[in-house]
Amino acid sequence: MHETYITDRIFNRTDTLTKAEYENCTFNGCDFANTNLSEFQFVDCTFNGCNFSLATLNKTAFRDVKFIDCKMLGLRFDLCDSFGLSFSFEGCQLNHSSFYQMKLKKTIFKDCELEGSDFSEADLSNAIFKNCNLAQAVFNQTLLEKADFRTASNYSINPQTNRIKKAKFSLPGISGLLDTYDIEIEE
Repeated sequence: MHETYITDRIFNRTDTLTKAEYENCTFNGCDFANTNLSEFQFVDCTFNGCNFSLATLNKTAFRDVKFIDCKMLGLRFDLCDSFGLSFSFEGCQLNHSSFYQMKLKKTIFKDCELEGSDFSEADLSNAIFKNCNLAQAVFNQTLLEKADFRTASNYSINPQTNRIKKAKFSLPGISGLLDTYDIEIEE
């Protein structure tokens, strides 16, 4: 079977994609909602204002990919091809997405909504959660060493069931580390 290789192209909202390897491509306003993107490969690509909600990502490869202002609700990133997996998110809605058991070292989440997302058993060492909403996000047996939560909000992380050595938190965010103890904290 011959694999298609597409490089250095710009795709806009009306363009349709075929299963291929896309390298150094830009996708603007494309709607991939409920689309099967299984086994697609994206290398050094940028997605601007795209909708990926409930897309199927079985063995999808994302290598050095940037997602900017994308709607990405309910995605199973844990089913992606893990080889060379590397991406960053800015201004994205990632609510109810799964990052279960993923290696996400140094991943940057900036200005993102991550409500109800699952980070169980993931490696988020050195990850940055800048201005992110983590309400009801799940952290269980998660490696969070040196992760930066200083400007994140609404997280609940149990220090007894997660590794948080040298992770960074702001003073107001400390309550997110203590809420598991059902204590009252007053200012």
